[in-house]
Amino acid sequence: MDVSLQAVLVALVLAAVFAFPGGVAPGAEPARIWSRRRWVSAAAGVSVAYVFVDVLPELSALNGLLVEARGGKDAVFAEQRIYVIVLAAFVLMYGLQHFVMQTRRQEGLGQDRERVDPARALQLAGFAAYAALIGYLLVERAEDGPTTLATYAAAMAIHFVIVNHSLGEELEKSYERWGRWLLAGSVLAGCLFGLAWPLSEAAFARLFAILAGGVTITSLGAELPDDRQGRFWPFCVGATAYAALLTII
Repeated sequence: MDVSLQAVLVALVLAAVFAFPGGVAPGAEPARIWSRRRWVSAAAGVSVAYVFVDVLPELSALNGLLVEARGGKDAVFAEQRIYVIVLAAFVLMYGLQHFVMQTRRQEGLGQDRERVDPARALQLAGFAAYAALIGYLLVERAEDGPTTLATYAAAMAIHFVIVNHSLGEELEKSYERWGRWLLAGSVLAGCLFGLAWPLSEAAFARLFAILAGGVTITSLGAELPDDRQGRFWPFCVGATAYAALLTII
């Protein structure tokens, strides 16, 4: 199958996670499996396992490209450069969510889930850009072969379950009405952009590093605060199982 077609088909599947979330969104029927909080914790474990077992080792190999692009090992922070990008993405995503929550508390908007305030719009814009990045990287993953594409697609589809759940909890009806469609469209737009403007290896390394930071903070952010009601053992099982799968592959 053509690489471009593979990428578009996977992008449609990932977009469908947002467009048709099923029982994952808060308020869904309790009997639906994805409405149960332990499954969201398991999804967070899978996402973190993908970053630590698959993404970070690949970034270590890709770091050589950035070193060469910046003048070799004599460049400042040559070996640490790729991990600085991971850290920057982690801090940026954390800062976005922290800013949104602080703004709502200060302005008394925490209980008004119908209003599209600037903080909420900023949060959705940030996650739309994040979803577009994931769609953009699909093309390169498809070029690396079906196994690489499959592991990436599975990890990101499960990761989008977490994003859906978190934004559904925070934004409720405004997310259900139009926010999820914005994110679904962003995935498709990112994929089409990637088909039109292919990535250089150095550019891919930088964007993949951003993805690593974003997936880590988004997954842990869904688990660690007390009001998120994270579940340790499902998280542990999800992380262990997917790590084992990646190791075997």
